[in-house]
Amino acid sequence: MKASLRKGNKVRRRPQLDPQLAFKLNLLQTLVRRDLEARYKGSVLGNLWPLLTQLSQLLIYTFVFSIVLKVKLNIEGLPENNLTFGLWLFAGLVPWIAFTNGFTQAASSVVGQTNLVKKVVFPLGLLPLVPVLSAFIESTLGLMALIVLLAISSQTLHSTLWLLPLVWITQLMLTGGLAYLVAGFTVFLRDIPQTVGVILNLWFYLTPICYPAEKIPEALRAFVFWFNPVAAIAEMYRDIVLEGNIAHWGQWGVASVVSFVIFYAGIWSYRRLRPAFADVL
Repeated sequence: MKASLRKGNKVRRRPQLDPQLAFKLNLLQTLVRRDLEARYKGSVLGNLWPLLTQLSQLLIYTFVFSIVLKVKLNIEGLPENNLTFGLWLFAGLVPWIAFTNGFTQAASSVVGQTNLVKKVVFPLGLLPLVPVLSAFIESTLGLMALIVLLAISSQTLHSTLWLLPLVWITQLMLTGGLAYLVAGFTVFLRDIPQTVGVILNLWFYLTPICYPAEKIPEALRAFVFWFNPVAAIAEMYRDIVLEGNIAHWGQWGVASVVSFVIFYAGIWSYRRLRPAFADVL
């Protein structure tokens, strides 16, 4: 009788992660936590410094573009003043800061960890992801500040906020793919970090972060949105957080495809270069 009951009521086992994958995820979590702790170790304000850095950039760009250059915005549900421009600007700066910090720091993620590279058992594929995830986590402080300021100024929070994780996937794929590319090539060409800095300076002004996309000549606007994934990501942040109305689904879709291709290309090139890391370093 008991045997038949056991056969009829099979115990359902919860699906478990592959042990090797679980080990890598736990190790990645540890590395990111150590990286965040090491950045501000000994400082009085600690992990509040990323938030203060983002807020200082917000104040500078708001002063230059809103007060000096008199850039005006009209967002439904928000008053037309400098605070509204600051919120709009901050919504674009949050993903940009996460992208640039992760991208630039990833360039030296392999050459700066020579002791780990020469360990046979260490999974080197995790190294470029550490600065990417650290920068993303730091940017969430700015995002939370943006949401709080918006709630105070407009007395509302949009239901579209739940869509943010979809944009984060695109953002992390783009940043991670470029991180793998620059991290691998920096081992063989040490000019890559400086080159990344120059490219990002140009990239910033080709992205409608400090100015509305409507200011871009119409002949170039499609090119900027369809071939610049960061522009679509920044606009999606504004759609989701500020306006509560998604107007850039198409651009985000293309950005997601482009980001996936970049992510795949980055991993492929990194794996091809990885066997020679220990010999070069």
